Amino acid sequence: MRRTRNTQETTVLPAPAADGVATAAGARVWPGGGAASLSAQAAAPLAPEEIVVRVRRHGRHLTLPVAMLFVIAGAGGYFIGSLPEAWMNWAALAVAALLFVFAAIGPILGWLARRAVVTTRRVIVHHGFFVRHRSEVSLARVREVRSKQNPVQRMWGSGDIDLFVGAEATRIPDAPGLNGLQAALQELAARSYDEQVRATGFGSGLGTGVSSGFGGGFGGGAGR
Repeated sequence: MRRTRNTQETTVLPAPAADGVATAAGARVWPGGGAASLSAQAAAPLAPEEIVVRVRRHGRHLTLPVAMLFVIAGAGGYFIGSLPEAWMNWAALAVAALLFVFAAIGPILGWLARRAVVTTRRVIVHHGFFVRHRSEVSLARVREVRSKQNPVQRMWGSGDIDLFVGAEATRIPDAPGLNGLQAALQELAARSYDEQVRATGFGSGLGTGVSSGFGGGFGGGAGR
């Protein structure tokens, strides 16, 4: 700084260079492209969720209720109105109505009320007719997919599928096409986890033991 008689001159030195350069948008770009890579990870969008399949219990569960419909209709048409006493006809009508509700319509409605919806991110299980229950599990958190078949299910190619998240399991009961559905769930779970990691850049929050879960858990669950 130099001082003259009536004026004061000030020499302004440039400020020392910062570690990064501020852009017009206010973001600081660091050498080596670190900010660009972090921004790319944070900005990676998730793919839209799509429904893959809707699953109900195997259709053989409808065999007995449908057969009961025909039996009740035939027996009711034969006996109701042909009995000698009026109270007998009313009793036959009441028995037919009870059988119709509890042996035919009830099981059919119960079969319709329970279903599982598999999307690219979740498995959603609905059950209940008068009181609806809903449970869902994120495929990114599934660590093991197990299947179980009894002799009857093996004959029809169906079976129970359990999706394990830690010690808890969500069951898809008596699913048709067991082998194909289990393979699809394993692939969707692995793909959903990879997508979640790419979008967030952080996978440890979804659970520990990821490598052993996908490598050993999925392989060991098949065919149980």
